[in-house]
Amino acid sequence: MPDLVRTAAVRAVMITSVTLIQAVVAFFCSVAGSWLAFPVTIGAVVSTVVATWSVLDVWITRQVWRQRNGVVSEPSSTARPPLRAKRDEERAETASLSEAA
Repeated sequence: MPDLVRTAAVRAVMITSVTLIQAVVAFFCSVAGSWLAFPVTIGAVVSTVVATWSVLDVWITRQVWRQRNGVVSEPSSTARPPLRAKRDEERAETASLSEAA
């Protein structure tokens, strides 16, 4: 995962976890009948909007990175050639040897 996408993902996880904690606190305050229930609930709703945006930010950042940098798809040096290509090379070698003889 690229650094920009990783940073956005970490930010989204942190914001989402804070939102979940606020939602639990709002629930317990409302069950207990505390005066903090209303302000904490408003904060939880606002945090839900921010958390949704942060998750969308991860998706947008990932798409932008892919468009700008493309997908790097190179075989590694340890990758073996496909068997069909190797078999075709052997047949061509055998055919050229039999023609030369």
